[in-house]
Amino acid sequence: MHDFRVLRDQVDQLRSAMRRRGKLEALAPLIDRGVALDVERRAMIQAVEERKATRNANTQEVARRKKARENADTLIAQGRALGEEIARLEEELQVAERELQAILLELPNLPLDEVPEGDETQNRVEKTWGEPRPGAGLKPHWELAEALGILDLARGAKVSGSGFIVLRGMGARLSRALMNFFIDVHTREHGYEEVWVPVVVNRASMVGTGQLPKFEDDMYGVAGEDLFLVPTAEVPVTNLYRDEMLEGSELPRSFVSYTPCFRKEAGAAGKDTRGLLRLHQFDKVEMVRYTTPEQSADEHERLTRNAETLLERLGLPYRRVLLAAGDTGQSSAKTWDLEAWAPGVGKWLEVSSCSTFTDYQARRANIRYRPGTGEKPRFVHTLNGSGLAFPRLIACLLEHYQQPDGSITVPEALRAFLGTDVIR
Repeated sequence: MHDFRVLRDQVDQLRSAMRRRGKLEALAPLIDRGVALDVERRAMIQAVEERKATRNANTQEVARRKKARENADTLIAQGRALGEEIARLEEELQVAERELQAILLELPNLPLDEVPEGDETQNRVEKTWGEPRPGAGLKPHWELAEALGILDLARGAKVSGSGFIVLRGMGARLSRALMNFFIDVHTREHGYEEVWVPVVVNRASMVGTGQLPKFEDDMYGVAGEDLFLVPTAEVPVTNLYRDEMLEGSELPRSFVSYTPCFRKEAGAAGKDTRGLLRLHQFDKVEMVRYTTPEQSADEHERLTRNAETLLERLGLPYRRVLLAAGDTGQSSAKTWDLEAWAPGVGKWLEVSSCSTFTDYQARRANIRYRPGTGEKPRFVHTLNGSGLAFPRLIACLLEHYQQPDGSITVPEALRAFLGTDVIR
């Protein structure tokens, strides 16, 4: 969320940012209304203050006249009228501030200067690692997995519906191995604190990280309660310190958490729906960092490298993609996507998004820090990234390491966790 002052002092910058995102035309009426509301709000604040000053003077004069045994009936009536007018203005001010707050909640974050303008066609591949395996003669992961008996799509659909899967035997064990491998590396080598968090969160938490109000249709809600299944561990982990004050000496702080994730993916019907490519429930290890504005850029690079390290240890060719402004998420100021190569389907598959949110989420969730004793509190910068997401990663592993006999060679980094060097 933005500060009120963005509509007063940075409105040109705001409009430019929305143009870079390709959303200025759609958001222009909202921005114009916000600018007008801010003018009205400040005028009402001034009017309330002026009338309160007049009322105070009136009260003092009433007291003086009563003490002098002079008639104060007219002043008393004027004071009563001032009180009623102040109450009316304050109610109108509250209405204006609620509307202004709702507008600010709808406006996306400002992309950083280095983020390219435009839609997804302007995304830039900034780095590649490894040699993609040629796809000739290779099978897609769903054929491999069902032949091995580790993926049961039909029973997943029967139990829950399209977009849900059942992993069996070595498939289930592979997911557990990935969770342990990822968390062990992040905690033992990268310095993250492991947290195990609820997968049901309240509305305030979803608003805090930016999923609500805009994306409520994409979320799974709990019937009869104002609760939601988490779309990612980003939500509960970032909100651990909602409405709290941290000390500057505590920053940066880093957390890692595994959760199942739930997303309706509204509007995504027919897009990459086969096998593990697009699911309503999936598993993911998430990294979350709190930092100061000065450390933010370095911490974003560190977090992204933490995710890349896992791909390199798994031996999976990948590329780092800088998302253009129009393809960057609502809350993000800059996002790196990490895409691993899946030779069986001949595609680069996103397995991690690593984003910096500047102070956008912290303002929504009211997460602040005090730089030093006696210094004015500031909002933290929040960052997060998948470290890593399981389904597409499993697809890439199966396709990249498939053998002519249909078996899958297990990458060396996973063997101790999986207990085997081959899946047959």
